[in-house]
Amino acid sequence: MTDAPDPITPDLITTEVVSRHVLAAAAEMGIVLMRTAFSPNIKERNDCSTAVFNARGDVVAQAEHIAIHLGSMIGAIENITARFEPAEIGLGDMFVANDPYNGGGSHLPDLNVVAPVFHDGRIVAYVANIAHHADVGGMVPGSEAAVCETIFQEGLRLPPVRLVRDGAVNRDVLDIILLNSRTPDERRGDLNAQIAANHVGVRSMQQLIERYGLDVFERALDAYLDFSARRMEAAVAALPEGVFKAEDFISSANENAEARLSCTLTIAGGRMSFDFTGTDPQLNEARNIPHQALLATVYTVAKALLDPDAPANGGAFRVIDITAPPGCIVQPTSPAPVGARSLSCGVLSDVVLAALSQALPDKGMARCGPHGLLLLSGVDPRNGKYFVNYETVSGGLGALPNRDGLDAVRTITSGSANLPVEALEHDFPVRVERYALRDGSGGEGRHRGGRGVLRDYRILGESMTVSLTGERQRVAARGVAGGGDGALGEFVINPGKPDEKTLGAAVKEAPLPKGSVLRVGTPGGAGWGKPSDRDPTLVDKDIREER
Repeated sequence: MTDAPDPITPDLITTEVVSRHVLAAAAEMGIVLMRTAFSPNIKERNDCSTAVFNARGDVVAQAEHIAIHLGSMIGAIENITARFEPAEIGLGDMFVANDPYNGGGSHLPDLNVVAPVFHDGRIVAYVANIAHHADVGGMVPGSEAAVCETIFQEGLRLPPVRLVRDGAVNRDVLDIILLNSRTPDERRGDLNAQIAANHVGVRSMQQLIERYGLDVFERALDAYLDFSARRMEAAVAALPEGVFKAEDFISSANENAEARLSCTLTIAGGRMSFDFTGTDPQLNEARNIPHQALLATVYTVAKALLDPDAPANGGAFRVIDITAPPGCIVQPTSPAPVGARSLSCGVLSDVVLAALSQALPDKGMARCGPHGLLLLSGVDPRNGKYFVNYETVSGGLGALPNRDGLDAVRTITSGSANLPVEALEHDFPVRVERYALRDGSGGEGRHRGGRGVLRDYRILGESMTVSLTGERQRVAARGVAGGGDGALGEFVINPGKPDEKTLGAAVKEAPLPKGSVLRVGTPGGAGWGKPSDRDPTLVDKDIREER
């Protein structure tokens, strides 16, 4: 006679059903957030992410939106529970935070909103979302510019504080957020969307627990994390052991020098250790990469190369160790500014990928051209209201050993879309007169690098300004195995006119007279292999497509 099965140990099918339900809940939260948000940056560009955590604060499921937000939410639960005793957290509460040095995201415009899930009077899980708000104060409209020299200049800083108590919005906290923003109506609408998304996530988790019971729910989540861990452990075990090094450079305020990013990868004993010793000291400009963004970059690159189909949860990264000396660019200490960290992460991902691809030469990628950031602001003559247009324009991916790089896409850690022209012209006093692939920006090679984008903005409002942050405007994406470098990025006012002016990689509130044109040209990805080795059929295709 066999023993009866443990009634609370979920079988493989039940574990799969529960885990898929949790993934679906995270995705549904994202849909609710994007469809109910007010700002174009969230509802059109989808600059947001949603996730579900277990009671310990491990990421169990994250919707597939933006990779860098994975790190932005890591540690969120830990910081809330460190600040609030369990008895202080009640049913219907939600918390908001944005400060990277005090339990928030990875820069100030990203507002984390976290809600506990209760069952029988105790917390059994958390749901959370993060949304990039177009303005949270600071010295530059848009709250994200490389010119900021301390985080105090970047906007309102929030440690974990209670945004919702017992189902009702905490007006005191909301009023502080609204007062610090140049566009408070947008902030109110976007925060309401974040709250609504969490309500959907909480309800979904409660329904799942009611269906299967708490014990099955918790054990299924643990099994799901362990499954991801085993997949990554197997992938790392298959790698050759060794030490692999790579470096690259990001822009700095010093026109005569660049800032070094250095990575040493050690693969041994079934683990991967990424050591960023040798990276330059933190900068007095907002290109520093806070700890959460460092984690997200390493995790994203490792998962993409080793097991892209593995679930993106906390279990997948147990086999990875990350170290960096405090006070360097990738481990800054307060009050170092971090607002433009996503552009630096575009270069950092190239460094991590270059180190890891030495152990996986068939899965490498040439270096990429990251996006360009522009912050247009002023008074809209159509309604007399002040506006802030936070926008990024995509660059080009580096070529792979077996295929061309993709044109006009986000590079690895970044995932938000280009703002559609129709939405841009509807919401802001500008006209897009050119929106095209940037010919010649992808590096030549056996496989070509992806092309960046050209986008021309005709200014229709009076007294408008633009703040700009660019990357790879002085150090190009380097080609591999004889491939060509990608083109440098550029910002130009009135291109082709007598008063044409090229701007730098960090600009604060440059005036844009009515009728002027701002051109954003994003950098291209690098090529792989010698151009002379390119397949003739691909050359014919290039000619047909006027590349």
